[in-house]
Amino acid sequence: MPSDHPHPAGRCAVCAVRDSALCATFAEPELAALRAIGRRRTLPAGQIVVSAGDPASFCANLVSGVLKVVREEHDGRTQIVGLLFPGDLVGEPFVEEARDTLVALTEIDLCLYPRQPLETLLTHHPAATHLLLRRALATLAEARKWMLMLGRRQAPEKIAAFLLDMERRLEPAAGGGYHLPMGRAAMGEVLGLTIETVSRQLSAMKRAGMIALPSRRHILLLDRPKLAQIAG
Repeated sequence: MPSDHPHPAGRCAVCAVRDSALCATFAEPELAALRAIGRRRTLPAGQIVVSAGDPASFCANLVSGVLKVVREEHDGRTQIVGLLFPGDLVGEPFVEEARDTLVALTEIDLCLYPRQPLETLLTHHPAATHLLLRRALATLAEARKWMLMLGRRQAPEKIAAFLLDMERRLEPAAGGGYHLPMGRAAMGEVLGLTIETVSRQLSAMKRAGMIALPSRRHILLLDRPKLAQIAG
């Protein structure tokens, strides 16, 4: 695991997720206390951040990049049950062990906090606790949507639902649309499809005028009603 670095005070002032992450509820005195226990950590794509069953020793704000949430079934198979995006909380406070495995799908940047000192801070800051509850309920709703999307049998349905969901979750790109934070192979892994199937479906949607692909990762959704119809 790469080493951690102290959390510089100036980092919060320019943080892209300052208004959406857990720390959005903190005023400057609480934010200073949060910085005092925090560390910055950057990890490469493919790095396991935490494994299911590990002690829940830390939580983190995801500043940039995307994480996949992997759950192991009783028969030993693994299933991606969700993605985490910038502004999302990584890990769970007030639990003793990790329930899922978290893997960096892209290079990621984290603000890392030891769980027990964070819990102490949260108990004195009800607004943050309320935000955590809202986030937990939202995460449950996202997981249900994700399982519905993965349960679709046909590749076009999966791709259409995924493209619409990414538009909702990602920042708009200059010139419209958005930039996917992953390549075709990672997209296929997330959706349970081969890279060839992903490429064929995107090309077919492009020919049909539903999307435009200014570059391999720049996506423009041109016909959202048609994509929504395909997605179901």
